[in-house]
Amino acid sequence: MGMALCIVSIWILFAATHMGLSSVRLRPALVARLGDRGFLAVYSLAAFATFIPLVWVYASHRHEGPLLYAWAVPEAVRWVCYALQALAWMLVVGSFARPSPASLGAPAADAEAVAPLHAITRHPLFGGVGLFGALHLPFMGFATDVAFWAGFPVFAVLGCWHQDRRKAATEGEAFRAWLARTPFWITPGLSALRGLPVWLPLLGIALAWGLRWLHGPLFR
Repeated sequence: MGMALCIVSIWILFAATHMGLSSVRLRPALVARLGDRGFLAVYSLAAFATFIPLVWVYASHRHEGPLLYAWAVPEAVRWVCYALQALAWMLVVGSFARPSPASLGAPAADAEAVAPLHAITRHPLFGGVGLFGALHLPFMGFATDVAFWAGFPVFAVLGCWHQDRRKAATEGEAFRAWLARTPFWITPGLSALRGLPVWLPLLGIALAWGLRWLHGPLFR
């Protein structure tokens, strides 16, 4: 269990620096001292300095530790996971094409004009990344695998909660009204999906298929 605990420890360090630096108390002090660009540089450096070692440690110790569970995943469930991976990557790409008002440095919220993407979830980046990690868990039962992949949905939920609290405390009534009209969890209703640009779900499908195709050659 040693390497699994190491992975959990790095996840905690990553989450603590990621949310701590952007907290209501610390971020204004850092921006006042460093400026917006200086703060973003420090914030990004801290993220890379913790996430890169996290990935490196896991890549060096995949499928190690006790086998916590193992079951034969039905083919139908596999295809559901593939479809959900397409949704996850659609959300990730969409988060850059249409940044969420809940994210750091994003445009102001408009409660009267909720984007279709944000009608699926107001946290598309966190939601997509969390879903991406969670979908690996049925297939990866060793201790290091569970520690690494479970970290994505756990961090996503904590990160979304932190973003909502921080923005609700610092933004105006328009943001709080937008918050009330958008879902925290991923809720892909048909009306929201129909409102998306056609290229976005197609790109999500293409990325999910491409990564699945590369998965065999790259990860044995």
